[in-house]
Amino acid sequence: MNIQKNELIRSAVRKNYGKIATSEKTGCCAGSSCCGAADEATAANIAMGLGYSDKEVVLVPEAANMGLGCGNPQAIAALKQGEVVLDLGCGGGFDCFLAARAVGDKGFVIGVDMTAEMVAKARRNAEQAGFKNVDFRLGELENLPVSDGIVDVIISNCVINLSPEKKKVFSEAFRVLKPGGRLAISDIVAIVELPDNLKKDMMLHVGCVAGASSIQDLESMLLQAGFAGIRIEPKMESQSFIRNWVPGSGIEEYVASATIAAVKG
Repeated sequence: MNIQKNELIRSAVRKNYGKIATSEKTGCCAGSSCCGAADEATAANIAMGLGYSDKEVVLVPEAANMGLGCGNPQAIAALKQGEVVLDLGCGGGFDCFLAARAVGDKGFVIGVDMTAEMVAKARRNAEQAGFKNVDFRLGELENLPVSDGIVDVIISNCVINLSPEKKKVFSEAFRVLKPGGRLAISDIVAIVELPDNLKKDMMLHVGCVAGASSIQDLESMLLQAGFAGIRIEPKMESQSFIRNWVPGSGIEEYVASATIAAVKG
């Protein structure tokens, strides 16, 4: 994939999620016209449908929950007091705020997002809710604004599929993790090969579908980056909400949400 196409994808993603950050709509396609059902649900209901508890939903600032994501990385992160956590594609800070509570005052959470509107929104949410152990940074996942070897756990929720350079994302993730550090990711994976017309649809790319990699390709990228203990588990029940992302398209036959876990040896 050439540099020009990569930048075209990044520009489209940045524009779409900038619109979401400044909109009152919910769901991954709120900034585009690719799906409609998500807009009809509340952000709280969407989050609980993705695996968050009602208690988790009320623990974060309301504005941080925009109905984004495709799972709950907190469920596999096993966060401990005092850990340093990095959220790739933090959005308005939803997962960061849950992580901040889990790691406590002696821990710290860094959220990175390439959309300035999202970072600004996350910072406002943190200030208004009084979170002191979080830091939101503007940056690309392929070039993380984070020092080498300082992170215990990396979380991410339905964001890495948006990157046109996933190998770089995993390489950067490996760089910033401490030895023994771990990945705990929810993302969209391709369970069968997507047709070319779907792969080339930019709205499906920004809607977390067309950029999905196969499980085999993800395993290969993680191994090349240096990770061990790789576990990728598709959640076929996710098809029940994925079909609402692009109603009538049958997209749920091609992709599914999955948990992705790995360790830096």
